[in-house]
Amino acid sequence: MLSLTGNTAPYMLYAYARIRGIQRRATEKLPASPTATAAHAPHFTLGAPAELNLARHLLRLGPTVAEVERDLLPSKLCEYIFELAGKFNQFYEACPVLGAETEELRASRLALCELTAAVLALNLRLLGIEPLERI
Repeated sequence: MLSLTGNTAPYMLYAYARIRGIQRRATEKLPASPTATAAHAPHFTLGAPAELNLARHLLRLGPTVAEVERDLLPSKLCEYIFELAGKFNQFYEACPVLGAETEELRASRLALCELTAAVLALNLRLLGIEPLERI
């Protein structure tokens, strides 16, 4: 049986699918906003500890990929995305995305979700795993 908890591919796929679900709900329920994507967000608002932890972890992508390449240890990539999925889940529990207090904060959190999804998708593909939009 496949587990949706722990350092497993389904756990990491679930984190990606959860983010895609948030993005779908945002598209359906919120008016179109040019600031709702990472490409258009004027800046990130990282006030909550969970936001900061997630953003700091995202910044570790480059050094992690370099380490995987140097040491030829893809397990380090697995550790990185396992930790990323965990930090995203902590962020999701602590920081309302669609129900954020202000439009600017909602746009920032949606952009952080988008960036996290992109990093998860990239890493899953590097490991030969195609991300799933829904689980």
